[in-house]
Amino acid sequence: MVDYTSTPPRKPGVPVGVWIAVGLVLLLCCCLGVGGGLYYYLRPGTDPVAVAPTGTWQQQLASIDGVRNYLAEGALSQDHAQGPVVYPQQPPVGGQHNGTWQTCTGIVYDAPIASERAVHSLEHGAVWITYRPGTGDVRALAAKVTGRDYLMLSPYPGQDAPISLQAWGYQLKVDRADDPRVDFFITAARQNAAPEVGAPCSGGTRETGELPPAGTTA
Repeated sequence: MVDYTSTPPRKPGVPVGVWIAVGLVLLLCCCLGVGGGLYYYLRPGTDPVAVAPTGTWQQQLASIDGVRNYLAEGALSQDHAQGPVVYPQQPPVGGQHNGTWQTCTGIVYDAPIASERAVHSLEHGAVWITYRPGTGDVRALAAKVTGRDYLMLSPYPGQDAPISLQAWGYQLKVDRADDPRVDFFITAARQNAAPEVGAPCSGGTRETGELPPAGTTA
């Protein structure tokens, strides 16, 4: 007869210490993988999301992180004004302006320009890029601007960000010239944001400096 009461000998199991060691190895691999991925996407000097926006130019600007739409807060005056204008934004994005626009045919100005003339250029569809004096990205910015119609670059003392981009009614402030949002903003806003579509960037003035207190021709 078969003795069903007897228990066959067990095979020796895997020691608990081995399982613990295997678990620790797997955990370490997971941590290294996640950590490596985070470093790749968040390492200094890179942007984790650099996908160009799509849609209409308004939709593109709306999807760019950090862009402020001042037109959503009310219409901007397109009137001409003589002499200096006090703007609520620094640098300004629109409003009353001088009758002469700043030439914006890819010009890199090495001195501040009159905001009143720059705003007139924005009305024509220019993107005005400004930088705080002392910013080290001037050459990179100049490379983006030089020779490209409806773009201009100038220093703007006192602005609160190293780099600021202005189109009529829109503004984006960034820390670095290699921020992909710079190119996204230019692509979306240049000429498109113009209240006066088709108005020229040539034929203005290349004078630098502020407007005189009075007597400026509108």
